[in-house]
Amino acid sequence: MKFSIAEESHVGRRPSNQDRLGHWRTEAALLLVVADGMGGHANGDYAAELAVRYAAALFRREATPRLADPAGFLRAACLGAHVALLQEEQALGLADTPRTTVVAGVVQDGWVHWAHVGDSRLYLLRGGEVQARTVDHTLAQELVDAGWLPAAEIRGHPDRNRLLQCLGGLDTPRVDAVGLARLETNDVLLLCTDGLWEPVLDRQLAAGLDKRPLGPALAGLARLARERAGAECDNVSALALTWDEPTADARGVDPGPRLVPIEDAEAPATPDPDILRAMLADPDSDLARMRRTLPDPQEAP
Repeated sequence: MKFSIAEESHVGRRPSNQDRLGHWRTEAALLLVVADGMGGHANGDYAAELAVRYAAALFRREATPRLADPAGFLRAACLGAHVALLQEEQALGLADTPRTTVVAGVVQDGWVHWAHVGDSRLYLLRGGEVQARTVDHTLAQELVDAGWLPAAEIRGHPDRNRLLQCLGGLDTPRVDAVGLARLETNDVLLLCTDGLWEPVLDRQLAAGLDKRPLGPALAGLARLARERAGAECDNVSALALTWDEPTADARGVDPGPRLVPIEDAEAPATPDPDILRAMLADPDSDLARMRRTLPDPQEAP
């Protein structure tokens, strides 16, 4: 696979950066993940760290070197992290479950598969235009879907950040379909938190990453988001990929983009205990260090 990747993550005007992101690859598959810990609940940074690390650990185990079922993998990564957060609440005696959004993409065999929970987004950009993007799980988006709010007004709506789904919430998130599209040469994938997409219009994101060196272009968009948000600037995080492979022949196959239902989407998903143990086994890992700062259940009143 031939591609270029750039990352940006900034604290903005918040006390700390609760966003997390990362990418992992084998010779045949690539995983991209961005998570935005929810500041309205305690330990959002821990939730985001766990979600990203759980997806990475599952990818390292399942991609040998290809994922047998990318859609099933994405569902398992999201729902496994969700249940793991609920288990951490119980194990650590937390007053509330740490919560986070997540968006993840898998690139394999010239296709991109994606899934999300919350309002962190994935964009597929082509020729300076938005070819596809995720649809937020928010109250404002629900108003748009019902025809009560113009889509152009979603950025300024007071309910734009009221999440209807997240990892670690009271309800199990719905991951019953994945996005799917054949990648073409010079396509750009952008995964980002709302700290980037809220201040910067979709068309500006697409134009800003079109036919420009990826690293400086992404840094420029992150800077623009911080400038526009001003004193209210949230954490700003983004992961972008430019696809450098020749466009594959897709004759006889719908190249997308489209949503594809996940088979057996009603089946419960549980975190793999071996993965969870391995994630916390290294005492010097970021996740283990963060966990040590959380309350000890034996000290709880």
